[in-house]
Amino acid sequence: MIDQILEYNRRFVADKCYERFATNKYPDKKIAIVTCMDTRLIELLPAALGFKNGDVKIIKNAGATITNPFDSTMRSLIVAVYELGVNEIMIIGHTGCGVQGMDADEMLALMRERGISEEHISLMQHCGIDLRSWLHGFEDTDVAVAETVDLVRKHPLMPDGISVAGYVMDSYTGELRQIE
Repeated sequence: MIDQILEYNRRFVADKCYERFATNKYPDKKIAIVTCMDTRLIELLPAALGFKNGDVKIIKNAGATITNPFDSTMRSLIVAVYELGVNEIMIIGHTGCGVQGMDADEMLALMRERGISEEHISLMQHCGIDLRSWLHGFEDTDVAVAETVDLVRKHPLMPDGISVAGYVMDSYTGELRQIE
């Protein structure tokens, strides 16, 4: 599959298909979005919200959640605010998220089935990583989005005046519902 992707990329560049996507690193609408890596949102989210290339910064992770105030998603938001001029942040979860109901013990069992040794799992725990907490999903999308909004708003490095709001998108229709 990767060979096919690389061949497509060679044609894309040779045919100068990139020209219609040309923009700079600064988001025209000064918005950063934290959303899920779910494949259904790749084209649906920008289309449903009317965004084109260059309009917003989109940061994707599993579940559209920030579970640690110093993880890479929070770092990306800080960079977006201070370096790229973002003044509004949207946290957008979605219906039918794979992280909802994700079970850490089941994930660890799948790792073992794929050849991850007990030694490596134990090493993580001895390094201070609570794998059960780190791999645990959430039960309620609205609550998970609200908790992430709260974490971003109260982050000690987030300046005053940054608007942060939470939403849940319907994974089929693209309808956006605000979380209060």
